[in-house]
Amino acid sequence: MPAQQKKLIFCTAGVLSLACALGTAAAIGTQLWVRGTILCTTGALLVNATGPELHKFIGEIQYGLFSGQRVRQCGLGGRPFQFSFFPDLLKIIPASIHVSVILFCTVLIIFALVGAGFFMFNAFGSPYETLHGPVGLYLWSFIACSCGCLIMILFSSEVKIHHLSEKIANFKEGTFTFKTHSEQFANSFWTILVCSLVHFLNALLIRFAGFEFPFSKSKDSGRITGAVDLMY
Repeated sequence: MPAQQKKLIFCTAGVLSLACALGTAAAIGTQLWVRGTILCTTGALLVNATGPELHKFIGEIQYGLFSGQRVRQCGLGGRPFQFSFFPDLLKIIPASIHVSVILFCTVLIIFALVGAGFFMFNAFGSPYETLHGPVGLYLWSFIACSCGCLIMILFSSEVKIHHLSEKIANFKEGTFTFKTHSEQFANSFWTILVCSLVHFLNALLIRFAGFEFPFSKSKDSGRITGAVDLMY
């Protein structure tokens, strides 16, 4: 492939990696990871609410990795409540999983930036044969993609398996009991998915640029090397 086309491919991959790093950093600081509604079951049972009356007992909840907010509805109007995971909710959430999600987000940002730098270096500089060359490009893309997948798996398990929304909704509630009425992942969560796909795409761009996968060697090159060794 001509050098100009390789430069264009590497520049594109570098810009995509940089965009993923910035997008992940922005996603960490938002409260748009999960959105849902919560039902005040205690209030609904007290008045035997059904149909349109049930909407008076359905509040809202949304949260991210560090903070969130909920609006509780128990028939007397909405009452907003702001909360933060650190240190308020550490006793009721799976803290190890939550901290791991934040840690992998940080690693994803770091390796996305590293990958962007190496892509630009290979586009405009003289690539080395080691970590600055195709081996490093595959490595950074693979690590970033793996971190994105782990973030989605861990956070999904925290929300769905450990019922994170219900634990947050019932935080500091002694009289009323809340149950998740609806729940869906929001924009920041899907940003991580897009970033993982982008890093996978970057690996395909490296292959399209003409670089073989670094851990595979052709049989012909092995035979030629062996013949040269016999000559000496």
